Amino acid sequence: MVRRLTLRLALPTGREWRSELADVVRGLAGGFLFGIPLIYTMEVWWIGSYANPIDLLEVLIATYIIVFFLNRTDGFRQQDPDRTGQALMDSVEAMAIALVCVTWVLILLREITWNTSLNEALGKIVFEAVPFAIGVGLARSILAGDPGGRDQQQDQGQSQGQLQGQSQGQSQGQSQGQSQKQPSRPEDFNPTVADVGATLIGSIFIAFSIAPTDEVPMLAAATSPPWLLAVIATSLLVSYAIVFAAGFTTQSRRLQQQGLFQNPVTETVISYLIALITAAVMLYFFQRLDFSDPWNSWLEQVLLLGLPATIGGAAGRIAI
Repeated sequence: MVRRLTLRLALPTGREWRSELADVVRGLAGGFLFGIPLIYTMEVWWIGSYANPIDLLEVLIATYIIVFFLNRTDGFRQQDPDRTGQALMDSVEAMAIALVCVTWVLILLREITWNTSLNEALGKIVFEAVPFAIGVGLARSILAGDPGGRDQQQDQGQSQGQLQGQSQGQSQGQSQGQSQKQPSRPEDFNPTVADVGATLIGSIFIAFSIAPTDEVPMLAAATSPPWLLAVIATSLLVSYAIVFAAGFTTQSRRLQQQGLFQNPVTETVISYLIALITAAVMLYFFQRLDFSDPWNSWLEQVLLLGLPATIGGAAGRIAI
């Protein structure tokens, strides 16, 4: 009875589970931001296909050491840099996040199928997981915010400062009998226009290096309608997670903004459409597609390139 009570008391609380889920989502988002371009590189697929188990073990050990030092300094959690013991465990978790994400994306792109041998599949997963794991380790330091923590306190501090400034300005204005026009701030710019521009820039930045390669038509030749639907769902979920669930910078402020584009669902969908248009334009610009190609070829390649373009667009929006 005592032992059962002790185990019950040791179970994580709901708040701890939510915090852990937020950390995992943040790490997942960081991994996608850093690792998605290398997923579309066939040379990495080939290197992984021919790697022997010793090479794979060395790559895993080297990646773990890198991620460990990243967790010692930054990591993907909300709190301060990890102690040694916590960094060791977080590094295992970061590696697991990277391996799971990479496995899913490789299955999604049909680079791993039932016909793929186990050695080839493991080789592709291990080599592609390296940038994903590094992205997980860098998630907080590069783009992380802190919902409920420093960012929110900073926002509250800014709001209080603005309110105090406004009240002081009103008092001075009343006493002096003069009205002074406040200078415009970057926050006063139309957030919708800023988000559209950031989505365009981010989409172009990530997908520009992928569009002229042979990987996109190669992947399109191997895909099928059900997997394209899965690509669409993954693109939308990852975009939503990066902008609205990972706790990156400006998340709380973004949720408070008004307008059609500022709703999380509509913003995610509209940003995805912008990323698809950007992908189509880049494929046409690099002469990978022209108007004589069948519509299904356009659809397949645009949707496949739309995945990295969408992730780039999400990164662009949280960077502003």
